[in-house]
Amino acid sequence: MEVGGLHFTYGNVALFGLAVFLLMGVISFLRQGLKVAAGVVFVLMALAATAGVLYL
Repeated sequence: MEVGGLHFTYGNVALFGLAVFLLMGVISFLRQGLKVAAGVVFVLMALAATAGVLYL
C-alpha cells in the first residue's frame, strides 16, 4: 500500500501495532508504580518502532 510516497507492508504495520501495544504496557506499568518494568518495556517498544521504520 502506498501512503505519502511510502510503501507499507504487513510486516511494518504489524511492528507498529506491536509498538503501540507495548506503549500501552508502559503506561500500565507506570500507573502501577513499576518503574523498572516500564523502562524495560519502553526499550522493547522503542526497538519495535525502530524496526517498523527501518522496514519501510
